Amino acid sequence: MNIFGTNYRIMLIGSSHGNLVGVVIDGVPAAEEIDIGEIEKDLMRRAPGQSKVTTQRKERDKLVIEAGILNGKTTGEPIVAFVRNKDVDSSYYDEIKDTPRPGHADYPAFVKYKGANDYRGGGRFSGRMTIGLVIAGSIAKQILRRKGVSILAYTKAIGSIDADVREENLKPSVVYDQENIVRSIDPELVSQMTEAISNAKKAGDSLGGIVECQIRGLPVGVGEPIFDSIESKLAHIAFSIPATKGIEFGSGFMAARMRGSEHNDPYIIEDGEIKTLSNNAGGILGGLSNGMPVVFRIAFKPTSSISIKQQTVNQLTKEKAELKVRGRHDPCIVPRAVPIVENSAAIVMLDLMLAGGFIGA
Repeated sequence: MNIFGTNYRIMLIGSSHGNLVGVVIDGVPAAEEIDIGEIEKDLMRRAPGQSKVTTQRKERDKLVIEAGILNGKTTGEPIVAFVRNKDVDSSYYDEIKDTPRPGHADYPAFVKYKGANDYRGGGRFSGRMTIGLVIAGSIAKQILRRKGVSILAYTKAIGSIDADVREENLKPSVVYDQENIVRSIDPELVSQMTEAISNAKKAGDSLGGIVECQIRGLPVGVGEPIFDSIESKLAHIAFSIPATKGIEFGSGFMAARMRGSEHNDPYIIEDGEIKTLSNNAGGILGGLSNGMPVVFRIAFKPTSSISIKQQTVNQLTKEKAELKVRGRHDPCIVPRAVPIVENSAAIVMLDLMLAGGFIGA
């Protein structure tokens, strides 16, 4: 339910319009140096109000660490970390609480929780819950980096605009450049992607897109088949990110159109190490890392909150109704999803490396 992981365990706490949102993390190795400033940078990459292509809700998302880190090092006890919700306006949600928003979880949540669910801003179903994923993932990234593992996510596509991934652009300085407000892996497409999002916003509509992520430096053999394979765990956490509609690894669904002779990755020796000529497997064979970059892509649906008038019902009276969503919403959630995907992948990798004995005794 609210807990993910076996060796590196996280529990998400709070709600969109509640007092706070955050995470409790258990299983963190002791005496690991943690740069709080790096966590805060990751939170700002996810934060609202960053640019003209994101929601204008103004949340500074100031990090509070209540336990688990002392004098810059992990203590071995659970880490408790959160941010407080400040710029909250729940009045609109009180007005529409009986008319579920199309595309949102309002109606099934109302039924499941017998009307007692926190409907303000989507409550537990809000994208704001991903703050806990970013905090836990930022800590995991720092631990993984010392083991030679690096993780980078980026925008692969906005709507029908698809970027080519070039090796020279695979670096944080490209993806997180302040001018790259859409987090595109191709800097030449930033203005085109930005314009597409802006046009959708002007029309009262929204766009979806694809976030790709690469994990490099994993030792061979990371993963715990059958049910805790790399794909299994990444897919599990991917579908815990709101608006996720699909995930693929390596060549993904294109593999269905290939022959075995095309899809198999031939082995070679390079600088004394075993590698493959291609990477259709996405760095994973049998659920285990094979030494090549782990590559996966997540498809995100268009933001459900749009200002175009939509048909709905009154769930109490069972009468037809119309709804025009007001408020502050992302016309495309993909740019803010990039650090969420990146840090979620770090949570999985640290969990699996601890399970396999790649970290610790």
